[in-house]
Amino acid sequence: MTPFQQTLCTIACLLILQGSRAQSPDSVYKPNISTVRLHPYGDQLALPVYNLNGNDQLELHFDDMEGGVKNYYYTFMLCDYNWMPANVSSFDYIKGFSQQRIGNYRFSSIALTRYTHYQAILPDRNMAPSRSGNYMLKVFLDGDTARLVCTKRLLVVASQCVVSGQVAQPFAPQLYRTHQKLQYSVNIAGLNAFSPAQQVKIVLLQNNRWDNVQRDITASFIRGTTLEYNTENLSTFPGGKEWRWLDLRSLRLQSDRIEKADYTKTATRMYMRPDVDMNGQRYVYFRDLNGMYSVETYETINPYWQGDYATVTFNFAPPAGEAYAGKDIYLTGQLVDYKFNDKSRMVYNSEKQVYEASLFLKQGYYNYGYVLVDKNNPAQRNALEGNYFETENVYTILVYYKSFTDRADQLIGVGKIATLGNRNGF
Repeated sequence: MTPFQQTLCTIACLLILQGSRAQSPDSVYKPNISTVRLHPYGDQLALPVYNLNGNDQLELHFDDMEGGVKNYYYTFMLCDYNWMPANVSSFDYIKGFSQQRIGNYRFSSIALTRYTHYQAILPDRNMAPSRSGNYMLKVFLDGDTARLVCTKRLLVVASQCVVSGQVAQPFAPQLYRTHQKLQYSVNIAGLNAFSPAQQVKIVLLQNNRWDNVQRDITASFIRGTTLEYNTENLSTFPGGKEWRWLDLRSLRLQSDRIEKADYTKTATRMYMRPDVDMNGQRYVYFRDLNGMYSVETYETINPYWQGDYATVTFNFAPPAGEAYAGKDIYLTGQLVDYKFNDKSRMVYNSEKQVYEASLFLKQGYYNYGYVLVDKNNPAQRNALEGNYFETENVYTILVYYKSFTDRADQLIGVGKIATLGNRNGF
């Protein structure tokens, strides 16, 4: 290879690497793509975890609102535990072909909204991950990875440790009534780790969320092959509150949260009853989806390609009907991917004295909430639900290991702790 050819090859590699680093997990890059879902087979509310070389299956779903038939493909990208692309060839972590076409699709039926629903069962017999770790599932058009459509996180685990723990109340007076503290341990007896304190990393998730993830947590004690984590100022999350709900499983039979609806021959609009600030109200337990949503219908057989869409307007009534000075209100929950952007930001309507935001949602059961964000300091956020230690939450503990010769982190354990698991009556 001539020096000129070497230079061109280097530039091409840098451009590819730069493009891959610009991609972020759990993102949609095309406006015509809606309701992207990746979850274990038959369980819409679970984290997409695949046991390496096991019999697990995952479901991928998404709708193309432009209709018609297109050639969608998917592939896997191995990432480190911070979700940055790993410097590893795809031949080292993909078994079989490097990309797979999504051949299972259905045109919408019964619904007023016309779309094409695509779905795939992962892993395919022709393509599967060959090592554990964090993966970014990438969907793209016509076999061209540059025409990216959407991305989703995928966790591939090869269990080599045992995780156990519980949820406790913090001792700090300012956190005692509002936060939840995790006390847990990791037994790595099946792992030949030279320096566990350096090689083992912990990532904590609350209700499968990645927006408030905690990582880089060091062990408090190491007893033999057991790493114990019990530090007062780490592994502590705001408790939050049970989420507000929206029932769209039927667009004909309006639920209690709908104030009115407009029906036309081609579309449906739903207007919700105004919500208010729940901060400071007394805590009341009721079963919720922990901020997530489920695609469901009452009146059809298959909600994925028979479910309809509706434009839903959310309303939030501020105290005394006055806009918050220097602050914005955002919708939050899985329905907006917990992101703070133009889609989730609410606009104040001075005539109605409420904040409004409209979302185009598929039929299902939704959880949602509101967050107050300072305009000058977006990092300063205040949930308008309140925080309570009693709140029902589910925590996931991800255990990563990286030997001194590895180029990517291995996912060696996944543990779950439910706050109500050790309370009588639940």
